[in-house]
Amino acid sequence: RRLAKIRAAKAELEAEAKAAAAAEEQRRAEAEETRIAEGRKKNGKTPAPPSAAPDAKAQRNFTDADSRILLTKDGYIQGYNAQAAVDAKAQVIVAHGLTTSMSDHGQLVGLIDGIEANLGAKPKEASADSGYLSELNLQALADREISAYIATGRAKHPAEGKRKIKEPLTQAMRDKLKRAGWRSRYRLRKQIVEPVFGQ
Repeated sequence: RRLAKIRAAKAELEAEAKAAAAAEEQRRAEAEETRIAEGRKKNGKTPAPPSAAPDAKAQRNFTDADSRILLTKDGYIQGYNAQAAVDAKAQVIVAHGLTTSMSDHGQLVGLIDGIEANLGAKPKEASADSGYLSELNLQALADREISAYIATGRAKHPAEGKRKIKEPLTQAMRDKLKRAGWRSRYRLRKQIVEPVFGQ
């Protein structure tokens, strides 16, 4: 049975590599057609054709094939990136999600929409750490008329920061957090979320 599992995993890795090579060939062909249509010169050497063989270090998890190897603050893990939205008053999880992406950027809107789907009402306010900060997320919350409190950098105090911000919504968020100071709703984020995980 063990050998059968290994053979099946090897076949899956080979199929994935072939599909990736075919997709890369298609992308290159489309790029070449665009270049010819635009009348641009070909620059550089022609790249080697993509390999249809799996990478020598490619792996397959026998227990959970959907999980991925993710880099965390504690090193590499085989697993998922979990997200949770917590109600501040009731201290319960009201929406959650799992992804194999290491980035949190694309997860915020799904959580907010999940709250509305689960509770039948959208939140009035939402706070999040700097991992969720992006112009798209800030715009999405503004479109939903949700007051956002999202950290703008990994500073000792979330309203502070040394880098100059060019994005208008991010700069407005930094100003909002700085203006509120110690009264900012953002300061409550950890004491709302962490006890729920502890419980």
